[in-house]
Amino acid sequence: MLSDTIVEKLFSLQDAGYRDFQSKLFPNVPYECFIGVRTPDIKALATQLAKEPDISSFLDKLPHKYFDENQLHVFIISGIKDYEECMRRTEQFLPFIDNWATCDQFSPAVFGKHKAELLPHIEVWLDSSHTYTIRFGIVNLMRYYLDGSFDPSHLEKVRLIANGNSEYYVRMAAAWYYATALAKQYEPTLSFLMTADLDSWIKNKSVQKAIESRRLTFEQKETIRALKAANSN
Repeated sequence: MLSDTIVEKLFSLQDAGYRDFQSKLFPNVPYECFIGVRTPDIKALATQLAKEPDISSFLDKLPHKYFDENQLHVFIISGIKDYEECMRRTEQFLPFIDNWATCDQFSPAVFGKHKAELLPHIEVWLDSSHTYTIRFGIVNLMRYYLDGSFDPSHLEKVRLIANGNSEYYVRMAAAWYYATALAKQYEPTLSFLMTADLDSWIKNKSVQKAIESRRLTFEQKETIRALKAANSN
């Protein structure tokens, strides 16, 4: 079966030292679930395998055993050019994501060309009970709706989701979103952070990330820094 061949190929690309390093970054994923294949090698393999006529047999065989299989899976989906098929595969796989890296590196290029169709899916993902589906929704809201498609109501939508969630990776995604929003939509985001009843931990993490950004001026960072001081615990 293709799935077995793929696992054999992944093991042929194994870097044992990298496996030990990588496994420490994901304490919620068992050590035995890591093969230890570096990301450029997985991406190259994904490009190669996407051309296989029976690649669907691998994509349909869920859940996978290895973290590296999951990474390969999202890189294959990310390259699908047909929006409807890409979305079908995305919805199929989202419930099986169990770590921040697979979530954040899952970035279908075709989504950027279908923002109107994508937004309703994001709204459903944000209302999920699954940590990494929510995070995926926030990350995609950040990727595609902080430029010309920006809607200030999204700032409040993320607040409502994050304020009521105790999951670290959801809350950190919200902070990442607001820090990026400050860099891309400074005035409306600053105004929002000054007045919204945003959880102080998320607000302070947002400020911390924004201050670390190279996309904001010194003066902007000083204003943001004062915001953190005024709202710290």
